[in-house]
Amino acid sequence: MEIVKVILTALLSAAVLFIIAKAIGHKQISQLDFFDYIAGITMGSIAAELATELETPWKPLAALMIYGAIAALLSIVTSKFPRTRKYINGTPTIIMNDGKLYRSNMKKAKLELSEFMMMCRQEGYFNIDDIQTAIFECNGKLTILPKSDKRPINPSDVKLPMKPECIGTELIMDGRVLGENLKRMGLDDSWLKKQLKKQGFHSAREVFLGICGDNNELSLYGI
Repeated sequence: MEIVKVILTALLSAAVLFIIAKAIGHKQISQLDFFDYIAGITMGSIAAELATELETPWKPLAALMIYGAIAALLSIVTSKFPRTRKYINGTPTIIMNDGKLYRSNMKKAKLELSEFMMMCRQEGYFNIDDIQTAIFECNGKLTILPKSDKRPINPSDVKLPMKPECIGTELIMDGRVLGENLKRMGLDDSWLKKQLKKQGFHSAREVFLGICGDNNELSLYGI
């Protein structure tokens, strides 16, 4: 009998967490602000307790719903009143600008020099002399603006004419032809069979992924 109760309370906790997550919205771990991080840990702990609480499951359930309501409320407040974001989510901190490192700002952001250097390397900057501005964001990430002579060259810099990019359309996935996508592209099965044969495939079952790009160019990846 107890095992049935554990299963039911576990399902209940999973359902409540799902509803709360849908109400709060989707965020990656690296994008969580301070309160979301704390609330996530706390709600996870409460949900685990709810899954095994057989005597009075309503107590952890009530606490879980309260934390979820607070998180959802703060999300609404920061959306409706942008000025409150700096009090709830914090503000970005300039760590480096125009060749100068701001030690006081690093201390304020609780960022060690070794951590800063590591984050620069993770962003592809092994020489900080190449950095114009480095900003420590509220979500714990480092945003870097390179010096003008160190940034990648864009086509606009050399005035090259560029055609608009086109998003590829999946026509084959896991050996299965996506008929609706094929029809939407104005193509048919005979065209697809010709393309498969041209690239050395006997049938779509031999293709793991097939993507159609510009000018109906089909890229095929075998299984």
